[in-house]
Amino acid sequence: MLEVKNIHTYYGNIEALKGVSLEVKEGEICTLIGSNGAGKTTTLRTIQGLLRPREGKIFFNGKPIESLSPEKIVGFGISQSPEGRLIFPKMTVLENLEMGAFCRRDALGIKSDIERVLDFFPRLRERIGQKGGTLSGGEQQMLAIARALMARPRLLLLDEPSMGLAPKLVSQIFEIVREINEQGTTVLLVEQNARMALKVAHRGYVMQTGQVVIAGTAAELQSDETIRKAYLGEE
Repeated sequence: MLEVKNIHTYYGNIEALKGVSLEVKEGEICTLIGSNGAGKTTTLRTIQGLLRPREGKIFFNGKPIESLSPEKIVGFGISQSPEGRLIFPKMTVLENLEMGAFCRRDALGIKSDIERVLDFFPRLRERIGQKGGTLSGGEQQMLAIARALMARPRLLLLDEPSMGLAPKLVSQIFEIVREINEQGTTVLLVEQNARMALKVAHRGYVMQTGQVVIAGTAAELQSDETIRKAYLGEE
């Protein structure tokens, strides 16, 4: 579904991605793991069109998208729940969800999808008229994911969905990610919590200093001694 080929992305004169290549197959959860500053978020931002690569190609269902604007990429079927949630704090939960559907014109479908995402996140239903900025951190994370789903993406980019959440909420978020995938949405998951990411993912890539250094199935990465020591906290 997604093919990233030899991407080089810069912040000014600083090269953040140094020839990143990866692919995401339709129907799977694929994860990017790595330490802070490894280039995971930059990779997602480049796929989404928020950053423009200086070199390399990005294909979505066989079509090049690396030169398209973010809104056109959303229209193609890729949406993102960003790092830090970045909900609209002065808008209500419902208004945030409606903003997620800004590319769509099918009023009945939008209404149906609002019900669908509220079924995923019942707590948001209870707070439908509440301003986003008054929600707890966990509720804001749920809202960020729900808003991304309102674009009805074929590929959902999730950037650090567990960041800052209590362990119980982390487990709940990852269960919902698994359910979203089982209902037909392909997921590319960036996550520092490598243990949880590899539990839900089918395949994964490990990034270091702007490069992919290891790739494999989730089971292969979980059993790799280097990965276990560096990212899973095992001796």
